[in-house]
Amino acid sequence: MQLVHQHGGDLDAIERNYGIPKNEIKDFSGNINPLGFPKASEKALAENLSIISTYPDKKYTSLRQAIAKYTGAATEHIVVGNGSTELISTFIQTIHAQKSIIIGPSYSEYEREVTLCGGSFSYFPLKEKNNFCIDLPALLNALTKDIGMLVICNPNNPTGSAFTSTQLEAVLHHCKKIGASVMVDETYIEFSDNLNEICAIPLVAEYDNLFVVRGTSKFFAAPGIRLGYGVSSSQNFLDRLKTNQDPWSVNSLAAFAGEKIFADTEFHTTTQRLISNERKKAFAELSTWNNIKAFPSSANFILLKLLTDKITAAELFEILIQKKMLIRDASSFTFLDEKYLRFCILSPEDNASLLKELKLLVE
Repeated sequence: MQLVHQHGGDLDAIERNYGIPKNEIKDFSGNINPLGFPKASEKALAENLSIISTYPDKKYTSLRQAIAKYTGAATEHIVVGNGSTELISTFIQTIHAQKSIIIGPSYSEYEREVTLCGGSFSYFPLKEKNNFCIDLPALLNALTKDIGMLVICNPNNPTGSAFTSTQLEAVLHHCKKIGASVMVDETYIEFSDNLNEICAIPLVAEYDNLFVVRGTSKFFAAPGIRLGYGVSSSQNFLDRLKTNQDPWSVNSLAAFAGEKIFADTEFHTTTQRLISNERKKAFAELSTWNNIKAFPSSANFILLKLLTDKITAAELFEILIQKKMLIRDASSFTFLDEKYLRFCILSPEDNASLLKELKLLVE
């Protein structure tokens, strides 16, 4: 059978290509919270389905206030959209940079949006020898006056490495001098043990060349509601979004759900505890193996490199999917090859099962 490579978590494609019912697959590829959508919010949604008969508030005041309380951002700096992808696209269109730098390896949607806007891009590589952590002096040297935009995923997908707030501020200060804008995608930051040390949101008020974007698909296990939000003090971007965004871009159910999930502190704490404990346990186990290198991660996934030639990531993918375990062959990411794979943290039982199978195959 021809190997199938797709966006992480594309269970419909797996079901079609392999004939495995998607509800039987343990999905280690999609990076989605194993706890699922918050139960309290699910119950509240079920009890308030009548809101589909009303238009949402055009200004999304209550939703933005909930996000402000959750993130510490100023309400007036918060925007919401139909998933983070809409906001990423609008920001890139607004900046309309002729040349951009993307920190890589990373999510392919960034380069797609830059290209659609008629711009060109280059990747600034995170080096394996540094555990994919940033070489800050080298990055600052690469940010020359002809660069109009820098794109950072923090923590980075698929490496799990992260910029510190101090490093981000140095980058923002430099980019301010050369007239460049910075977009920081914090899709995975809520899974981090050190969120306060790597979060860019506190820098927004001081740097109007910064846009921080997040979604609800991963941490809140809610890809279906298509709710994203961003934080910016750039009046140009805020005005552009207000002008170009379709009215009621976020539907009534998504707006209602957002107000509930951002206030669910018990869910936030339970998730962070689960992911932290399981990530540490998995990393410690993997670090004892001879034929795999695990890279430190601040996200809810771990990138692995095979140190053996007896099997590739694509072959592991094929063997494990027959066991109804879906991992991510990471060879499609820029700078990575057939030796790299990525898996996300699920339940303790599922993680143990995956590691048991992996060890049999690679050790």
